[in-house]
Amino acid sequence: MMKKDRQFRPLPVPSVRLGGLFGERQDAICESTATILLDRCIQAGMLKQIDPDEPSPGVVIPPHSMSPTMPATEHKAMVSTQMFWDSDFGKSIETAAYSLYRQPNPVLEARIDAIIDLYEKLQRPDGYLNSWYLRIVPGREWTNLRDTHELYCAGHLIEAAVAYFQATGKRKLLDVMCRYVDHMLAVFGDGAGQRRGYCGHEEIELALVKLARVTGNQQYLDLAKFFIDERGTEPHYFDSEARNDGRDPKNFVFGTYEYNQAHLPVREQTKVVGHAVRAMYLYSGMADIATEYSDDSLTAALDTLWDDLTAKQMYVTGGIGPAAANEGFTDYYDLPNESAYAETCASVGLVFWASRMLGRGPNRRYADIMEQALYNGAMSGLSLDGKTFFYENPLESAGRHHRWTWHRCPCCPPNIARLLASVGSYMYAASADEIAVHLYGEGSAKTTIAGTIVTLAQETRYPWDGAIRFTVSLEGTARFAISLRIPEWAEGEAKLRLNGEVVEVTAVAADGYARIERDWRNGDRIDLDLPLALRPQYANPKVRQDAGRVALMRGPLVYCVEETDNGADLSAIIVPNELKERQEVALADLNGAVAVDLPVKREETSGFGGALYLARRAERTSATARLVPYHLWDNRAPGAMLVWLQAEK
Repeated sequence: MMKKDRQFRPLPVPSVRLGGLFGERQDAICESTATILLDRCIQAGMLKQIDPDEPSPGVVIPPHSMSPTMPATEHKAMVSTQMFWDSDFGKSIETAAYSLYRQPNPVLEARIDAIIDLYEKLQRPDGYLNSWYLRIVPGREWTNLRDTHELYCAGHLIEAAVAYFQATGKRKLLDVMCRYVDHMLAVFGDGAGQRRGYCGHEEIELALVKLARVTGNQQYLDLAKFFIDERGTEPHYFDSEARNDGRDPKNFVFGTYEYNQAHLPVREQTKVVGHAVRAMYLYSGMADIATEYSDDSLTAALDTLWDDLTAKQMYVTGGIGPAAANEGFTDYYDLPNESAYAETCASVGLVFWASRMLGRGPNRRYADIMEQALYNGAMSGLSLDGKTFFYENPLESAGRHHRWTWHRCPCCPPNIARLLASVGSYMYAASADEIAVHLYGEGSAKTTIAGTIVTLAQETRYPWDGAIRFTVSLEGTARFAISLRIPEWAEGEAKLRLNGEVVEVTAVAADGYARIERDWRNGDRIDLDLPLALRPQYANPKVRQDAGRVALMRGPLVYCVEETDNGADLSAIIVPNELKERQEVALADLNGAVAVDLPVKREETSGFGGALYLARRAERTSATARLVPYHLWDNRAPGAMLVWLQAEK
């Protein structure tokens, strides 16, 4: 049996029904994104790769520095994004599964079933399943865990299998992946003849936890723990693996095991380094294992890493990983705006990690960041119509950064889609005698608490309005706790009432949540009011790129200015110190999103004539700037965008 202490598990996706902003996002995924993901995967050639009845397509996307005419086997350590195609199919299947909860779609379901049939047919009798190794470079399996994403691909197919089983009750893909993991149990471990390896791109760890939870198989959980415990230990597995494969261990693209967080055992790591998505997936798996095994040593390491990331290396949007060169981290306080990489997948991964840090109990320091990353760094990655995507998420654009229809490495489109399609499970978590509300939004959640089926309904227009009403539905009475997050930005301002009676938030506060424990009755009502005033955010002076500038937030949302509302020369806008005079406007062309019209000063560029420099400042005139939520930028007319504005001096 899995080990227990005070554990909070996210509610299953079908237990939460959403309206409001998240409901709109999910409708777009159901109506467009889920089908588009499959269409574009197939257009890229992925279906041919998994179909054993088709001739092998060979190398469609050459590895780095490789000519299309050169056989892949001559380039053992080279990486092609084609190696990751199983992961793209996996995330697309997972997205489709979640969409089927909300809107049944027999055509989409039949397409998924056909893809699953091919994977079942492709699977080797011993359980091994990876289309790159079975179809493109057969016989090379388990020779280069460092570079070729073998276990990473398995992880995404596992997550797809769990989601599809829960959505449809169909076990075929789940059984396929259980056979594959059973094969891994024979291959990996510390026994005679087994490999003490782990993946260069983390993901398998958190997927195995999901599989263990749905099947109850302790061995799957133990394998996830094994991969985490082995990572970064000496003698280093990636060194011995390379030598066994005839490769020089020092000859690889990034030249340091910091890139994939394998430079030290995980409990000894204190700085967030390397590839941002890999780091987030590793920490997510570590947090899951910390919860399942009540492992305080992992939790302590994660707390150190959490502080390192959020206090020194995170954008105000919850974006992470400023550099394109390594798709990851550079130096402390290095947060450039226009060149920011801030990959959508990385913010999605931060949401995953934050959610799992809540597995040992509600704590605002994790949930606030989860909300910040979700609403800004992640949700920006999907257009309003669900048809186009951001891979990189800069905080400034001169007008040349736009959404993709697809990408050579299409990891982000299905990643943001699967997150938003399943976002209800990030909003709530339950233990034996408590339900925690981490995120707010119109909808309802059903779960069993203290042996009683309880439905908790939210009526709200959040994040556009801060008034939130909860109604409790159950038969009879039951004693349990409801914990509601009080965001740090609402500290001292949030108002709480229970059945119309005022409750002092400070009297029921616990780790940034208002925790109300009582005998609940059908129809009990909680009203929570959170202030959504526009507020300034100033960067630490060590962030040189934001010196003299200010970002503006309203509730959980970062706001920006776009050229389509404000004309060119956005850097000429100067934000006043006082933000009281403003107007809020619902924009029909952004699905009713609340924009803010703010009186500002504006530097006049015309006064410079043809000069580049003058010995006097530009003249300032009064103007009005329209700010819109950052996650909605580039959904209208293309143009420049800016988050960090000049601050009045």
